[in-house]
Amino acid sequence: MTFGARNAFESLPFHSAVVNNRTWMSSPTAQLDPTREFRAAEPSFDLNRYFEISLYLLAAISFVSLAASGGLNLLIVILAGAVFAVRALQLLRGEAVLLQEQWATFAALGYFAFFLFDYSIISRSFLPPVVHLVLFATLIRLFTLRRDRDRVTLAALSFLMILASAIITVDSLFLLCFSAFLLIAVVTFILMEMRYSQRASTLAVTARTAGAERLPSLMARLGPALMLLILLIGAGIFFVLPRRSAGYLGGYSFGNDLSTGFSNKVALGQIGRIQQSDAVAMHIQIAGDSDGGHELYWRGVSLTQFDGAVWFNPYRAFGGPVGPSLGDAFDIPSRGSGRAAGLSSPRLVRYRVLLEPIGTNVFFGASWMQKIRGPYHRIFVSDDGDVDDVDIENQIGRYDVESDISAPSVADLRRAPALTPDPRWQRYLQLPALDPRIAALAASVTASASNPYDKAAQLERHLKTHYGYTLQLPSQPSKDPVADFLFERKQGHCEYFASSMAVMLRSLGIPSRVVNGFHGGEFNRITGEYIVRARDAHSWVEAYFPGEGWITFDPTPSGAGGTSLGRIALYLDALSSFWRDWIVSYDKSQQLTLGKAAIQAGRDRWEAVRRWGKLRYRSMLMRAEQFQRGLSASGNESPVRVHAPNLIKVFAAVFFLMLAVFAVLAWVRSPRRMASTDPPAAASLWYAKMTASLARRGYRRTPAQTAIDFAEVIPEGRLRDTVSEFTREYLEARFGSSSNAAQRLPGLFRSIRNATQA
Repeated sequence: MTFGARNAFESLPFHSAVVNNRTWMSSPTAQLDPTREFRAAEPSFDLNRYFEISLYLLAAISFVSLAASGGLNLLIVILAGAVFAVRALQLLRGEAVLLQEQWATFAALGYFAFFLFDYSIISRSFLPPVVHLVLFATLIRLFTLRRDRDRVTLAALSFLMILASAIITVDSLFLLCFSAFLLIAVVTFILMEMRYSQRASTLAVTARTAGAERLPSLMARLGPALMLLILLIGAGIFFVLPRRSAGYLGGYSFGNDLSTGFSNKVALGQIGRIQQSDAVAMHIQIAGDSDGGHELYWRGVSLTQFDGAVWFNPYRAFGGPVGPSLGDAFDIPSRGSGRAAGLSSPRLVRYRVLLEPIGTNVFFGASWMQKIRGPYHRIFVSDDGDVDDVDIENQIGRYDVESDISAPSVADLRRAPALTPDPRWQRYLQLPALDPRIAALAASVTASASNPYDKAAQLERHLKTHYGYTLQLPSQPSKDPVADFLFERKQGHCEYFASSMAVMLRSLGIPSRVVNGFHGGEFNRITGEYIVRARDAHSWVEAYFPGEGWITFDPTPSGAGGTSLGRIALYLDALSSFWRDWIVSYDKSQQLTLGKAAIQAGRDRWEAVRRWGKLRYRSMLMRAEQFQRGLSASGNESPVRVHAPNLIKVFAAVFFLMLAVFAVLAWVRSPRRMASTDPPAAASLWYAKMTASLARRGYRRTPAQTAIDFAEVIPEGRLRDTVSEFTREYLEARFGSSSNAAQRLPGLFRSIRNATQA
């Protein structure tokens, strides 16, 4: 837009004149001198100031976005915020305190050494040190803006910070920061182009050129308009072209503690640390659930081996990959469930999971998952029933699941046959060297039970009723944390309860394993989704009963639940959910859903219009028939003769209405009216009329001639004087925004036209 405006500006007949309203009024002769030499103009003070402010806002908004993403620790946020505040104070005072280049160079060299230390010692990953480096370079560049390339560098660094924010976070808060960044970026590059145009042109513009005070309001209107246009075009391209992956670049996140609880090796206490966070882990929408009536266990990883302090699963790689059976649907084999086919009638539940970028490749789902649908090429199902994503091109984001949550009856479980010797069950009976009191406690609690199921149920009940729940972790790790929990502290969180029950079951010869996942979640009635947070992370036990499979037991008593979200927080969560589901994880399946919805909406709209048209047509026919019957009854021979006057009136009304509209438009765009509202535009229109009138007389202006040059080539004395006077008034109105001069142009134009027609 600015490029085209500059070309149009330079093509005007007066582009070689010096435009300075005050000098023009004081010395007209100097302004009319076509031999005067001019030099390239320096940017005006106001324009420079606006440009510096917009650059600062661009960097500040990118810093706020980066700080809000959680990619910076509190100390860095405070120090960098103080630097930005100092720079803001300088801008408010109109100061330009800059660092010497040699000091900036020393600081850059010193930070390079710190960058290596940050990468190898502090962060121990690639992305955080790079983000710190970009932020440091931005802070230095804020105080070294001497050349245009320095300003371009600052804009580029600001973009890198906003890009880093996009990598780190997927929260909807980023949308607000990015929108503000885009708005300021549009204004910044407009001002940058204006500065370049001023320096490249031959027009010398002073700091207080007429209309300069309107620059802020002009930018306030033009910036949002361009940003809205960019967003509309971008949205169209976005929804037409889906992404191949919905992983949010979660692999580059800053050390997520959530992932540590769902790996192949989990130490006692890690789930407890996760539970102390309110961070959202995933959203789950269950089909047909509108009141939050489900309380499900969202199974993640199973752990089979225990060394006394750490659970791990060396057999997790046992299993096999699964490819899509139809489209993007995966049929999950019954590995790990141990159930015989058709043993019990299934109780299917269908739901959609929107997983946050928590740095794990585990599919969480209710036991037992039967089918998974999502944009993945291959998944892996282990012998323990865990489902992992092994598609390196598509990280886990959104997926649909069908699970069978049915369970055998208590009577069937009590009738389960005894466990036959089989080497495959030995890994679920493995025990480290334990305190002998643990096995004795298990035998004492289950002494009255006559079958394995009742033993497991009694152990579950004993732990729930005789021990307390707490998230306070021991200050010093114990050599035998299970024995310490059972006989000393008698308080702990879910890991200690699940580990204690699994160990005691194994001491009784009942195969068992610990499962880590999530339990429950808060229901958001606005979206119909369960909000599953880090505090909902949970550990429980699965015990095996021959012929029935793995059965879930949860020995953990109820703890203090988290606070419920208020109404406003629920709406904010709904906005965040929409942002992640339809923006961050937008893929082919959602494109298809959106396309089907658009087609169906179009069909419904067309059907509604068609029904409305049919009703209106029938109504018109009925009225015509009634009118015809009335004419026949009154003895009129031709209804056309009766309708003709009405039709003439209608056409006349439409004709005069169109004339009125054209008249109003002509009045609004009239040069005479514009003389008081927009003198420069009115002057341009009158000058075009004047040159056209002279062209008919044979005096044609060439592109190389200025307005002053053109006035001097006319030989007649009176006509030449009139044209010269018209040119002076034109220049004063065009560049001085003088409404009085613009109002004198019509009279001068009539004199020129009369002279040319004589």
